[in-house]
Amino acid sequence: MEPEKGNEYEVEGVLNPAVTRGPDGELYIFPRLVAKNNYSRIGIAKVKFNKAGDPVGVERLGIVLEPKANYEKRPHGGGGCEDPRITYVKCVEHYIMTYTAFGPNGPRIAMARSKDLFNWERMGLVYYTLYKPLDFNNVNDKDASFFPTDLPSPHNHKSIAMLHRPLFPDTIPEETVKLDKDRDIDKHKESIWISYFNLIEGKHTSLQNAKFTSHYCLAQPVNPWENLKIGAGAPPILTKHGWLMVYHGVRKHDDCTDDQPKYTYSAGVMILSEKAPQKIIYRSPEPVLAPELPGETIGTVGDVVFPTGTDRRDDIGQPNRIDVYYGMADDRIGVARMDIPETLPLSHNPEI
Repeated sequence: MEPEKGNEYEVEGVLNPAVTRGPDGELYIFPRLVAKNNYSRIGIAKVKFNKAGDPVGVERLGIVLEPKANYEKRPHGGGGCEDPRITYVKCVEHYIMTYTAFGPNGPRIAMARSKDLFNWERMGLVYYTLYKPLDFNNVNDKDASFFPTDLPSPHNHKSIAMLHRPLFPDTIPEETVKLDKDRDIDKHKESIWISYFNLIEGKHTSLQNAKFTSHYCLAQPVNPWENLKIGAGAPPILTKHGWLMVYHGVRKHDDCTDDQPKYTYSAGVMILSEKAPQKIIYRSPEPVLAPELPGETIGTVGDVVFPTGTDRRDDIGQPNRIDVYYGMADDRIGVARMDIPETLPLSHNPEI
């Protein structure tokens, strides 16, 4: 998918989509549509497939979210509903969209829910209990997604689990790119986190302005290809090995200088334990997808592949095939095929 010529909603790019199967079995894609001055909306389109079952294009169907709430609007007419992820959460019987609301206080995680994918009800910002000394409510936050089933929290409460990536001021790439490549990593501040929302009344529990707790630091940068930053990517999907999470990592570009910092965004995979997702079973030592094609190396922000959606191909009888949808150079959307192996390779990561 690439910007549609003459479409004012897409003049600065289409990127970083959510994808999910609808109640009708069709695959729907929810791209971030960027208008002039980085004004972002979330669209909806149906994915089209060829006879071999490969995705080849989209049919645009409209807009599902645009900045309306105060937490989505910036001063002087700016605003953003950005980078959605969508999961059908069985225990609340709704599709849940997590997205970045770019409002007056900066990027924050917001939620919306739907029964049919076309009509969405806002549920407000995500809130957190305090995790001393960290207060997630007062820092920028992005890259959130839900697990599709209820899971036990670290305190063994029946919960909805959410991945997210707090963006502490001293850990953004614009700051860490200036530091030595062997710098010490702050295990609290440069990490992917899991937080939990305790379920009290099962499917009748409302996520409206939900407060998440039982925060757990899942992963931090450990490999050279991700030494500036990591962040959660597509929502976790269950495989025969455990929860598959496709995530992104950032490193210095080869010709990066102090005066002209440049980054490379690549994608890796983690496998998390099915019953205890805080436990990493496998983590790829090298990227599984890195920017190589012209559409990935040249664009609004070059050298970027940014995974945000996956589709397990049960529809064509291939449950071990995963199609990964990703942003290309902050400009357009691509898709890559991943095949789940029969056995996991040995991991070479020091934290596993």
